[in-house]
Amino acid sequence: MCLAAGLTGCTGAGYYAESLKGHVEIMAARRNVEKLIAARTTPEPLRTQMKSAAAIRQFATESLALPDNQSYRSYADIGRDYVTWAVFAAPEFSLTPRVWCFPVFGCVPYRGYFSRKSAIGTALELKKEGLDVHVSGVTAYSTLGWSSDPLLSTMFLHDKTYLAGLVFHELAHQRVYVNDDTAFNEAFAVTVETTGVRKWLRATDDPATLRRFEAGEQRSADFLSLVAQTRGELREIYSGSAAPEDMRAAKAAAIERLRARYRRMRDTRWGGYRGYDGWVEAPINNAKIAATSVYNDRVPAFLRLFELCSGDYPRFYAAVRRIGALARDRRSEALEAAKTCDQAG
Repeated sequence: MCLAAGLTGCTGAGYYAESLKGHVEIMAARRNVEKLIAARTTPEPLRTQMKSAAAIRQFATESLALPDNQSYRSYADIGRDYVTWAVFAAPEFSLTPRVWCFPVFGCVPYRGYFSRKSAIGTALELKKEGLDVHVSGVTAYSTLGWSSDPLLSTMFLHDKTYLAGLVFHELAHQRVYVNDDTAFNEAFAVTVETTGVRKWLRATDDPATLRRFEAGEQRSADFLSLVAQTRGELREIYSGSAAPEDMRAAKAAAIERLRARYRRMRDTRWGGYRGYDGWVEAPINNAKIAATSVYNDRVPAFLRLFELCSGDYPRFYAAVRRIGALARDRRSEALEAAKTCDQAG
């Protein structure tokens, strides 16, 4: 996630000051990765993590043509599970998320906070306006190359595959970023992330981990398909002329159908895999569904473009930049209509 809201001015000096303070504290805590590896005082588990991170960072530049700069060549232990919290909001009877606009980074469908307390406070204020609200913890963010983003302790809470995906995703934002089009930016970064992880796992000759990764990607696709089905049902409900209380009941029923379909899929197709239970069992509303679609809806189109580019990352990036330079209302059409890599856009 690009922390647009955290590094630019917006609704008040207090918000700006809090965001700047959070970022500066992280930057001040950075320690050089190579020095950590070399230092005799570095605990062995941390040294092992830093070696893995350094190899992943090198792979990103050499094999994925991602920026060769100082980002992710330092490390900061921030002492918590999330570096920021993102607040999403949408009307009670609409899947269109509220958008906040900021200098430099453009408009995005969330507000980011370094403080969970501040994020919850904003969420409560938005709820008072009658909006559906969703707060999500974030493990990594990008300043789009404006500063040398460090590896964060939050990025090491899972395995090396998770770390690699985060590094590839965040560096992709530095390669291509289109103002005011989060769906475009995130689908592009997810495409670099997933294709990059596959290439990295093949290069490291780790077929077992690659199989686990592919299985996880299939489960993700299955789950997103369920959410998309519910999104379609909700759109139909909201486009009708029913009274608010009837629309509210139909909305609740659609969400319960999503939960029921998920449990059937979990217990049959997935053989009991419960990795999405937390998402499903927690409250589900328009803001949460909209946040999910923002990051994933255009991924299939980007993957198709990547294949048209024969998996050549520089050609792919050039094609994405050409499409990104088009007027916003033409980007999706150009992405879907692309027949060749070099003429896309």
